[in-house]
Amino acid sequence: MDYRWRVTAVFLLGFFLDCINIFMSAIALPDVAQTMAVGPSLIGWVGNAYILGLVVVMPISTWLSGYLGTRRLLVLSMLLFSVAVLACGYADSFAGLIVWRFIQGLGGGLLIPVGQALVFNLFPGAQRGRVSTVIMATALIAPAFSPTLGGIIVDHGSWRWVFFANVSFSLLAAVLAWLWIEKGRGAQVAKPDLKGLILIGLVLASVLIALSLYADRGFRTGVVAGLAAALVCGAAYWFHHKKTRNPIVDISLMGNRRLAVAMLVYHAVPGVFTGVNLTAIFYFQTVLGFSAQSTGQFMLFYAAGALVAMVAGQRVSASLGSRFLLAVGITLHSIGIVCLVGVHAADQVPLLIAAYTMMGVGGGLSANTAQTIALLDFKGRHMEQGSVIWNLNRQIAFSLGVAAMTLVLALVKRWLPAISPYPATFLFATVLCLSALCALPSLSPLLLERK
Repeated sequence: MDYRWRVTAVFLLGFFLDCINIFMSAIALPDVAQTMAVGPSLIGWVGNAYILGLVVVMPISTWLSGYLGTRRLLVLSMLLFSVAVLACGYADSFAGLIVWRFIQGLGGGLLIPVGQALVFNLFPGAQRGRVSTVIMATALIAPAFSPTLGGIIVDHGSWRWVFFANVSFSLLAAVLAWLWIEKGRGAQVAKPDLKGLILIGLVLASVLIALSLYADRGFRTGVVAGLAAALVCGAAYWFHHKKTRNPIVDISLMGNRRLAVAMLVYHAVPGVFTGVNLTAIFYFQTVLGFSAQSTGQFMLFYAAGALVAMVAGQRVSASLGSRFLLAVGITLHSIGIVCLVGVHAADQVPLLIAAYTMMGVGGGLSANTAQTIALLDFKGRHMEQGSVIWNLNRQIAFSLGVAAMTLVLALVKRWLPAISPYPATFLFATVLCLSALCALPSLSPLLLERK
């Protein structure tokens, strides 16, 4: 194996571990909730804390690479990941589990942007398409098989082994990074906007805490304090952004129509799906009586649908245009969620298969098209800043999707006890997904890829 593919193998192993830690751990959440004696509105923090760690560290990873060197940083990221995932498995309190999940996110967030940049630099020009295909395949394999694997672990062991199972692979990635990646310092880059990064992280954390507290306890002082903190930090970032030469998030770029629509679509489709999937996991296991393994297997159909949609979308995008593909993707994804509304018994497996397949087709088409148009208008420094916004938005969409669906579920239980809360939550998610169609008329009807 030549040097380029050794580096790619290290990155793909770390990237795969990062991907499965979002989906495999979700299958275990009902068991974690039971062990830790917390409800669905708070258990979402097992995922939120991990994503928050990614959001905080990703923008500074390139700077750290220049300071420490790429090899050292990648080894450090996987060692930190290993320690954190081991501590998650041994956690005996919910607060401890959340702290270690955040640290685990820091480890994963250090590897992804640095590793991807290193790989792309080794595969210039047309060769990059080949390695991009391998990366996309990894991104599909993870959500396809990790929920089923996680379900098998939970059904035949303990939820703690969902975390322990990662340790050997993350240590292997650390060893391979040390042996296979050449020693040397990364490119020196300007010191990142740490103050801005902290303010952005505080805004997201405050909003998520306020939503979780409201869902769990109703309108209390803590909710008001969380929202107030989010507003104060948001205002502070606005003024900081205006007087900073290189802000971590250049708000002015969000005025770009394509980027704004792509960001909204990501919240309405992949973001909403993350919340719907978590809600469905609790519904299937605690109400319908599915095993964790059976619940995880539905993601195989989601991944298959997404793969077909992505391949087909690439072939017809030049003739149909991105606005049409987004409309089709959002609609199909919404139809898939509506199918979940009609599921009331464990013997409706064909309907569940149809629901996850449809959500996969719609989600794959929407997400892939949104990513295609997001940075279409940017070049040079604006491309780098736009990329930061886009990647932060992707992670934030997952967290807000989970927070929104768990909040709706809690409010339906509290305010409308006479109706079934899970189907009602899926119906709300359908409306939320369809709302993204309102933004599409602002896109040019021309074939965007030929700009």
